[in-house]
Amino acid sequence: EVQLVESGGGLVQAGGSLRLSCAASGFTFDDYAIGWFRQAPGKEREGVSCISSSDGNTYYADSVKGRFTVSSDKGKNTVYLEIHSLKPEDTAVYYCAVPCEATPDFGSWGQGTQVTVSS
Repeated sequence: EVQLVESGGGLVQAGGSLRLSCAASGFTFDDYAIGWFRQAPGKEREGVSCISSSDGNTYYADSVKGRFTVSSDKGKNTVYLEIHSLKPEDTAVYYCAVPCEATPDFGSWGQGTQVTVSS
């Protein structure tokens, strides 16, 4: 069974930083790119980042470019999302998914981790 488990969310003041983790199991980690998504209250789920474990290629949405950094650790089958200079508008549930093009009806998703940014 494919399993993705996010962790690392929490409450942080604007300007602070967080490191989110996505632990993967049940599939060959190196065969798939893993995406990070977020969903704010009342908003559509949006893709924010993607990383290919095989070649290290990364992608960032314009809304997070320059503040978010995605990385992977093949030995731990884990993808990380480092978030800096957090803004209140970053408040959302953050999910990881396989593949990066995952939708609610396609692909595998974690349970999400809540990030709340106070001003």
